[in-house]
Amino acid sequence: MAEVNNELIFEVLKQIQHDLAQLRADVRDVKIRVTAVEEGLAGVNRRLDRIDDRLERVERRVGLVDQSLE
Repeated sequence: MAEVNNELIFEVLKQIQHDLAQLRADVRDVKIRVTAVEEGLAGVNRRLDRIDDRLERVERRVGLVDQSLE
């Protein structure tokens, strides 16, 4: 069995610390990108809501919707 010494433990801990730092940076990047996607999706939803409102107005004008039901 290999002898475990302080130097070996120190090297392993340094590698873990490096990996953890990289993981933190990656998570930070993912959070930024997810936020951007959420903001973009909110914009799409707003546009769809406006289109839905406009479509309802057009349907009412051309008589496709019974206005007594509204």
